[in-house]
Amino acid sequence: MKIEIRLAGFGGQGIITAGLILGRAAILAGLNAVQTQSYGPEARGGASRSEVIISDEEIYYPKVREPDILLVMSNPAFERYIGDLKKDGILIYDSSIIKKVSVEQKSYGIPATKLAAEKLGNRIVANIIMLASLVEISNVLERDYLVKAVLQSVPKGTEEMNKKALDIGFEYAKKLMKGD
Repeated sequence: MKIEIRLAGFGGQGIITAGLILGRAAILAGLNAVQTQSYGPEARGGASRSEVIISDEEIYYPKVREPDILLVMSNPAFERYIGDLKKDGILIYDSSIIKKVSVEQKSYGIPATKLAAEKLGNRIVANIIMLASLVEISNVLERDYLVKAVLQSVPKGTEEMNKKALDIGFEYAKKLMKGD
């Protein structure tokens, strides 16, 4: 088993943090993981990308060549990376930001930014909602490993908000999958 995942969006959306958390969750699950990242010189508001490879075997090359899963949180990220997604890959996108999606791959719109603002009063956890959705949709990891990795990674005092964000993402994705 080897899964290549690319997460992309704008700086300030927590894309790098999401990649680090996903890699940590894989390691907690006893798998191998590598994470790489890049972001534009503007940092906040510029392009941001995090790549994670999860495998039950050694990982010899740390870069994602052809993602099995593409998670995008901005229109420019969608436009830039959708062509790299495997034909049988999975697209997960923030539908509160990306409105028009027409792809041959399976795609799942999660209105993470809207859900974070409306249900938690803080858009900063949209990345956690997206991560939970990714895990629920792809079954790449068991939920518990992601929960543990998130709680180990977030700033003290934000644990409850992040737990709620995880629950929102898991449940939204689960409902979405039922309609699939």
